[in-house]
Amino acid sequence: MIGVLEGFAIIGIVVAIGYVVERQGILGKNAGWTLNRFAFFVALPALMFTTLSTADLHVIFSARLPVAAFSFLAMVAVYTIIAGLLLRRGVGRVTVGAVGSSLLNANNMGLPVATYIFGDPTQVAPILLFQLILATPTCLAIFDIVAKGYVSFRAIATQPVRNPIIIASLLGVVLNAFHLKVPDVIHQPLSILGGAGIPLILVAFGMSLRGNKPLAVAGERLETLLAVGLKVALMPVAAYLLGQFVFHLPHDDLFAATALAALPTAQNLFNFASRYNQNVGLARDIVLLSSIGAIPSLLVIAALMT
Repeated sequence: MIGVLEGFAIIGIVVAIGYVVERQGILGKNAGWTLNRFAFFVALPALMFTTLSTADLHVIFSARLPVAAFSFLAMVAVYTIIAGLLLRRGVGRVTVGAVGSSLLNANNMGLPVATYIFGDPTQVAPILLFQLILATPTCLAIFDIVAKGYVSFRAIATQPVRNPIIIASLLGVVLNAFHLKVPDVIHQPLSILGGAGIPLILVAFGMSLRGNKPLAVAGERLETLLAVGLKVALMPVAAYLLGQFVFHLPHDDLFAATALAALPTAQNLFNFASRYNQNVGLARDIVLLSSIGAIPSLLVIAALMT
């Protein structure tokens, strides 16, 4: 349990620093927006390339991969039905909530949890691969369409080759698959840049909290609570049922799949919403409240399965 609490403490401290930076006006106006853009276009692509170019592909393509994929799709479907069909929210707004109910914080929370609880950081690799190669491109394509106001099949088809995060991720997997080693003179600078990605997102997220209270927008409260409930409560249940009765995972892998499914919503949601100017407040609230709600969820899972 110390590992779970330590992982959340690390995130909380960096977010708090971002809040203090904004409160003191250290970086000036629109600094958070600038940090987000640097993370999106430079730091995160470097991080994804260096991570996936050296990861164990056997772990990535294990039975844990479909568990991650189907539990993600199940939450997206439930949220979309409720918010889109019943509440009749707009496409961009539904996309923010649906992604918030299913996109895991696989990097800066998943890696510490996998390391401290399971002793193996590659346990999070299947989730990371699915989100980078399939979930994230789909999410970004929808955001791109909503932001432009029209549907372009050419834009959808070319989305993977226009997004730096996706390009870097695919390149890393390809090089890894063909056992091609990246020269140190290239890998080391990218590692340095990639190391800045998660801190930048967390700092920018903390800066965004300045002057904003959770659940302040009355019309978004129901959607926020729905997304958070799906993320930290229903998604781990879905992962457990899939792993136990469909894919018959060994106990250790089942524990990992269930616990990692309870991780909070990825800060990338806030980054994407800011990038495309789509319901940033809703994204911020989902990330914040799921980060709080994930703590008791992980503790319950650990108590029941260990």
